[in-house]
Parts: sequence; C-alpha cells; structure tokens
Amino acid sequence: MVGKVALSLAFFVFFLGVFEAVAGIHNCNGSTFAGIELPDHLSFNAVSSSSSTGCRGSEPTRQAVLNEEEDERRDAPHKQTLKLHLKHNPLSKEKEPKKSVAEFTNKDLTRIQTLHTRIVEKKNQNTISRLNKEKEQSKKQIKSVVPPAAAPESSAGDLSGQLMATLGSGVTLGSGEYFMDVFVGTPPKHFSLILDTGSDLNWIQCVPCYDCFEQNGPHYDPKDSSSFRNISCHDRRCQLVSSPDPPRPCKAENQSCPYYYWYGDNSNTTGDFAIETFTVNLTTPSGKSEFRRVENVMFGCGHWNRGLFHGAAGLLGLGKGALSFSSQLQSLYGHSFSYCLVDRNSDTNVSSKLIFGEDKDLLSHPNLNFTSFVVGKENLVDTFYYLQIKAIVVGGEVLNIPEETWNLSPEGAGGTIIDSGTTLSYFAEPAYEIIKEAFVKKVRGYPLLEDFPILSPCYNVSGVEKIELPEFEIHFADGAVWNFPVENYFIPLEPEGIVCLAIMGTSRSSLSIIGNYQQQNFHIWYDIKKSRLGYAPMKCADV
Repeated sequence: MVGKVALSLAFFVFFLGVFEAVAGIHNCNGSTFAGIELPDHLSFNAVSSSSSTGCRGSEPTRQAVLNEEEDERRDAPHKQTLKLHLKHNPLSKEKEPKKSVAEFTNKDLTRIQTLHTRIVEKKNQNTISRLNKEKEQSKKQIKSVVPPAAAPESSAGDLSGQLMATLGSGVTLGSGEYFMDVFVGTPPKHFSLILDTGSDLNWIQCVPCYDCFEQNGPHYDPKDSSSFRNISCHDRRCQLVSSPDPPRPCKAENQSCPYYYWYGDNSNTTGDFAIETFTVNLTTPSGKSEFRRVENVMFGCGHWNRGLFHGAAGLLGLGKGALSFSSQLQSLYGHSFSYCLVDRNSDTNVSSKLIFGEDKDLLSHPNLNFTSFVVGKENLVDTFYYLQIKAIVVGGEVLNIPEETWNLSPEGAGGTIIDSGTTLSYFAEPAYEIIKEAFVKKVRGYPLLEDFPILSPCYNVSGVEKIELPEFEIHFADGAVWNFPVENYFIPLEPEGIVCLAIMGTSRSSLSIIGNYQQQNFHIWYDIKKSRLGYAPMKCADV
C-alpha cells in the first residue's frame, strides 16, 4: 500500500552519479589516461617525509598491486563489525512534484551516460589487459623490488562491536544524496562526505583549494593534521590512481603522487594522493560508545574539484575497486558490507544503517536470499556490481522478454548492475516497454494519466485508502527471486493523489540498473568473498 505522507521527490536521488575514472597503468613517466587537460597552474604538494622505494626495474601493473594487497589481507582476522548510522533528515516540501521528478531523472540519465562512457573506456583497455596478462611472470620480480603497502590499521586493536556514525540527507542543501559524518586527521576534524557505491576513490577538498565547489564548513588543511602523509610518486600505491594527462615526470624523492578522477558529467577532482587517519565512533556489544582511530586510509586531497556535490566536503566510495573505503577496511572487517535504507515515510529521527563486516541478525534472517555477482568476464567494469537477470514477472505473468536482453555483450555493453547511486530502476529497451505495457494492461480501476511528463504509467488514486497494484518480481539466472513491495516500484506524488511507476527505460549501452528506490526496506549485503548479493525484507528502522 502506497503511503499517504507527502513526499518531495528530490529526496529520491540518494547519491550523485559519480564514477571512478579510467583505471589504467600509471608509471612515473607515463599514463594511459589520455585527453585530459589540467589547469596551467598545476602544482602538487611535496611529501612531508620521503617513503620512496625508487622507480627502478619493472613497474607494477595495477592488477599486480591489487593481487599483492589481496595476499596481505587473506589471513587477517575478520571478527569485527563496523556499523554506521545513516541519518534521515526532514524532507523539503517546497518543490512541485513534477519539477522534482524532472530533476532526479535528469541526474539519473547523466549517471547512465557516465556508465556508458566507463564501458567504452573499459573496451579500449582490453589491449592493455592482454599485455598485462603476458607479463604475469614479472610479478615475482615486482614483489622482490617493491615492499608491501601499509594497510589501514586500528590504534585500538580489537574492534569487536559495531562502528556507528551518522549519514544525513542532503535535502536541506537541495540534494538527495546521503552524507556520512567522517572525522579526519589528528586532531580529528568533522567533514560530511557523499556516500556512493558506484565509485572507488575517497577524496576531500583540500587547502590550498585552487578551484573548488561550495561546501558547508572549512576545507581540510593537511597542515593542521600530524597524521597526514602524502604518497610519493615513487610509491607503488601511486599505481592505483589515474595520473593527470599530461603526466608529471616523477623525479624528486619527496614528489607527491598526483591523481585525476573524472566522473563523466563535468565533475572531477584533481590533487595529491595521500594517507590519513580516520576516526570512527565504535559502539561495543555492551552499548558503550568509544572513538577509535583507523590509520593509513588512502584518499585524495583535492585541490581542483568541480561538480554538483551539494555542500559536501568530498566523497566516500564503496565500489569494488581497491581504493574504496569498503575495500580498504577489508583487513579489519572482512570482505563484506551491507546497508539498510529506511522507507521514505519513516520518522525523520530514524537512521538508515551501513555495516562493515558480517551482521549476525541478517545472516539468521529466514528470508535472506542470495544471487551471484557476474564475475570472470573480460569486459566487466571493475567498480560495478553486476547481476544476471533471467526474467521479469508482473502480476504473476512472466513477461516475454528475450533472455539475451539481459546478457553482457563481448564488447561490454548490456548487463545489469545494482547501484545505490541511481534513484529509479532503468531497464534496457525493449524490456522497459514490455514492462510498462504489462502494468497498463493489468492495472484496473484507476484513471490513467496520459499527459504526465517523464514517468509512465501514472494513475489518479485520489481518495483511495487501499491501493492495489500488480506484483513485481525479478528472477535471476541462478534461480534467486526478488519480490518487491508496491511502495518500492510505484512513487506517490502527494498532495496530487498520483502514483507513477518508478521504472524507466534506457537505450544507452543497453545497460540495466536496479536503483536505490527499489532497495528501500531491504537489508542489502555485498558479500565480496563469495561473489554474491544478499537481500532480505526488513524494517530498516529496527536494524
């Protein structure tokens, strides 16, 4: 049943469409990242103390670095659990529903365009990937030359318990993103970062800020923190980020590692790659709150930053890549994280949750289902979480959508991803048209609104106390089924008394996306170790 609470649809855009720039081979004197122009006044900070290993011998490929990081983490203890609170702020009631719909769908479409760009770039990298595979033998030489990179550490030892922080809605800032409170540096200072599972790099706007967007509060100043350390361009961790183009020659022993991240919609960040201490609020099993420090977290100190980041200080990535916050915490909390987003009608004081590590309550849930991530294909984009759809069911009817519609092509087009950064669900043509026609055929008793812009179909349900609409299910190739409650795929527009299907179509690269609107009141578990997605219906306010 669709709730009667007035909604401002600007809230539905939970995360800005941001994606990791091209992941290529970067060495001290060159880069595969082409076509990017940097400001003429580009100048990077020098490291405060040299940790140079020297750029001698064969340079490590990005995959070699990732493989070695995985070897270091494999045997680490994973008993800890990190739990973050995602605060749900009051919704704005000022914007008209139709205007809000236009805004969040435009942002979604920009994000989809960025996805398409990433796919094309991934295709162009295939030649490089083949060359990397031919150099597998060089890995042993690399390991003998380059020492291991430091992994994040906790200064408090055992972190058993749950780590809690707040993540607030950006509605009051004219945005629908979730902001997570992060404490950075020594002494720790508070910053609000946008949370995004569709990107990897963590970054903050830094002093000196030569070209930055407006944010709430002061910029991060490395000089104010005794734990800040720039990563040298000689350090093998520098291979994990894309270099600016043209690249800066790596000469001086104390020369910092420059990075460039491009998000496809004219949003970008450029600065120094560094490590810092992040302070988190740990809630122990006894309920006691304690602050703990997590050291050696890799992040970008951005001096040139552009984009619609709506007052945030930067971004915290949860993608699959090695630089994401979730990947860096694997050595402490294991190879999994989960989140549970409260529904839009919940009390504004109720928090959504983000949890690093295994959650015992979720694992024991009787309705916990799993579907496998698509792995092992050459054209997968490293950052994204791919799923394999087999069929769509509307009102108990399996729709006549050819299975090949859902397949990933040899060129990297198509396929389906789950993404917390896209609001609605988007299905490739002609699948969307078939889904839409199925709802039009099966919905009875409510006037169809023919002239409503953007979303379709829309119905006038004014005065109806109990709204009855067809069921919607996604069937996966491995047999898993995801059943959605009606409030997860129909958007109510109050006070107009209108409901619209929260699904749209896209022909751009034929990519399909399960967005965050369909994920509300499900505990979503990203089990990286077993390459699977878990999902369980749950009242997220109680997690």
